[in-house]
Amino acid sequence: MTDEAKPAESPEPAADTASRLAAAESELDALRQELDQARKEAAEATLRAQAELQNTRKRLERDADNARKFVLEKFAGELLAVVDSLDRGLSSLDAGNEALQPAREGMDLTLKLLKDTLRKFDIEEIDPNGQPFNPQFHEAVAQVPNPAVAPNTVIDVMQKGFSLSGRLLRPAMVVVARAP
Repeated sequence: MTDEAKPAESPEPAADTASRLAAAESELDALRQELDQARKEAAEATLRAQAELQNTRKRLERDADNARKFVLEKFAGELLAVVDSLDRGLSSLDAGNEALQPAREGMDLTLKLLKDTLRKFDIEEIDPNGQPFNPQFHEAVAQVPNPAVAPNTVIDVMQKGFSLSGRLLRPAMVVVARAP
């Protein structure tokens, strides 16, 4: 009877072993899937972090460039009053008076030197005389009927405008023609 008992018990442990093996393989597959998912998530997180780092670096470089460009904005704005004063002084001096010629030449050279210095720092003069009115760069102080020019054309510049690195520093104050 003992011989007969052994063959009868052996299919049960084999079935039990097979089911445990199948369960272990199933658990192993589940663990492999979890591992693959964790690796994918880690790779995506790494890519996102690298992209965010690059974006931050680009933003900081852009901010630093803007800071370098526009650090002079307030100082340049104050210098514009000096340019205006020299322009008005030159226009008030009588060009025909020989006694005033040295003063005129001195003021003219000083104004030229100041404007050259401003241009070195990318501060450009906006002189829109004869150009179409552009509200982004011009401030209209008056409209005058003038049949000789097209409507909305700048016919007189009261005060020149200036830009710093392409950004408006001060709009030009202008008189604009309108239809009669």
